[in-house]
Amino acid sequence: MTSPLRADAARNRDLLLATARAVLAAEGPTLQLNDIARRAGVGVGTAYRHFPTRRALVEALADDAFTALLGEAREANRHDDAWTGVAMLLRALLLRQLADPALTEILSTGPDQDATERTTGHRDEFTTLARGVLERARAADLLRPGLADDDLQHLVCGVVFALRIGDSLEERVDRYLQVLLRGIRAG
Repeated sequence: MTSPLRADAARNRDLLLATARAVLAAEGPTLQLNDIARRAGVGVGTAYRHFPTRRALVEALADDAFTALLGEAREANRHDDAWTGVAMLLRALLLRQLADPALTEILSTGPDQDATERTTGHRDEFTTLARGVLERARAADLLRPGLADDDLQHLVCGVVFALRIGDSLEERVDRYLQVLLRGIRAG
């Protein structure tokens, strides 16, 4: 079990995360630990003590969104109607990634790149939950035949990318989600 951080160490970690979030929102996913440390006003050694790699920093940034996504995936998995479960899962996946570019980075890369056991655990749980939702839909012949889980993951990543282009995001989310759902539905 990890011991709690000293107050000054906790402040530094929070400052690094807040700075990284601001940089990510303003400048995109080119986070560099040295730059984040400089902007946060802490030493590079302090940054690397908290986040030994850039990936560990990105995972820390995505942790809350990933935790929330897991809750939504559990709800989708419990839903009585298999197709509604698919729609709930995909909507949550789109909205969470649109709100958190760090989560998008984690989900769009392979598990072999995970730096922390926590992220690996989140990824494993999400995979299990998503597979459960999709298998129920397949068992009810609701999903397009031949559509693999990886295909669906790539389609969702593409929709997230497309939604980030242009204005009127709120107007397009539901429209794009409906197009995606129509495209993956059987018959």
